[in-house]
Amino acid sequence: NCIGKKITKCIVADDSKVIDGVSHSEFEASVIGKTIVAARRKGKNMWLQLDSPPFPFFQFGMAGAIYIRGVAVINYKRSAVNDEDEWPSKYSKFFIQLDDGLEISFTDKRRFAKVRLLKDPTSVPPISELGPDALFEPMTLDEFTGRLHKKKTEIKVLLLDQSYISGIGNWVADEVLYQARIHPQQSASSLSG
Repeated sequence: NCIGKKITKCIVADDSKVIDGVSHSEFEASVIGKTIVAARRKGKNMWLQLDSPPFPFFQFGMAGAIYIRGVAVINYKRSAVNDEDEWPSKYSKFFIQLDDGLEISFTDKRRFAKVRLLKDPTSVPPISELGPDALFEPMTLDEFTGRLHKKKTEIKVLLLDQSYISGIGNWVADEVLYQARIHPQQSASSLSG
């Protein structure tokens, strides 16, 4: 929806609990006039790659979400923005308007998210401390079982360890283990390929 488009307007909340390490005015000035080249993700983190650094970085927390005005939201999301709601939401922490009029808002009702402005998101925590991404950097079966056998911890605890493998949350770990008929407390090292 936004690749190749220029940011013409930016509003960042004056909320130091969510907006981390930069003032809202500095954040806004750093992104206006830049073009969105890509949307990148690793684990539970996302950033907008612009035509030059620094880049807006989002750590979603428990309730952080990105909404695009006029684009339907996923139905299972309890805190979804409805068409009748004010726009941008009063919970918006980062809002941009693009040169074609498209509007995007990152909201976080519970304020557990972090929004940062980073020169190279992959070289600093939390990204630099993450294990391979479960979706985009899959391990081979041999790599996965080899790594499992070195761990004495419970399998669910290991799957939730973002430094071991990133992007797996509670419900994904539960569903994977249920489908595989593996008890969550079984030792990772006891599993076989």
